[in-house]
Amino acid sequence: GGGLPLDEALWGQVLEELLEQSVRSSYSLQLQESSPEAGGYNFEYQGRRLKAPAFAQDENSTCAVSFTLPTDFLREQGPGRVRELALELARGLPLSFGYASLALITPTLDWYAARRTVREWRDRCLGLDVAHLEQTSRVLGARARGAYWLTFLGPSLLSRLGGAEGVRQQLAFPDPAVQPMEGGRVLLMPSEWPELIDTANQERPSPRLLALAQWLEPVLYQEEVTGWFFQDPAQGREDMRRWIRRLCP
Repeated sequence: GGGLPLDEALWGQVLEELLEQSVRSSYSLQLQESSPEAGGYNFEYQGRRLKAPAFAQDENSTCAVSFTLPTDFLREQGPGRVRELALELARGLPLSFGYASLALITPTLDWYAARRTVREWRDRCLGLDVAHLEQTSRVLGARARGAYWLTFLGPSLLSRLGGAEGVRQQLAFPDPAVQPMEGGRVLLMPSEWPELIDTANQERPSPRLLALAQWLEPVLYQEEVTGWFFQDPAQGREDMRRWIRRLCP
């Protein structure tokens, strides 16, 4: 429940625990920039030994990692630099699905106190992501979470969607918007900048983003964990289903 300053000794311990072949069935780590405000730099890792007895009957458990940058990084360095960084990180990961998006990130906030505000913003701004990595990674499996500014697809998902050629035929994206990667993976980029899609200002998703969401709908997951902080408590799972498919027709 508390935090420790990441000095040289503790950083060494963190690296050792991350890289060692641990006998533990799962491992979680969260690194946060010390700041009283929302945003900042954050790192979260949820690792699972998927062949361990604890996950033997849970075919949809995955390992997951997230990297958070402050919005000022995007403003000051531009979308090209963020794309370069995302690609650099993705190249070293055996990903099945990944994405980059504008998001509501407030790790140190009391989520229960903020629940109503978070729901208002996620319903108003369709381009804002809200995620709980630990819960989502337990149920995502080899499926997609949605359509985003940067959407990474691994070989398993690509094959279910017609392969790399199917991307171009079904989406009709120009070459710069479809970037092949090593290992049979692909990066899809519907727009130069991430879209906020503020419905209060009559903003609409771009046609490319809507096309991507429609194309991905057959492989979207159904959230099976209820009780998320930004769900409507009265509607639970149905509220989550609608939000995950908010860009689908």
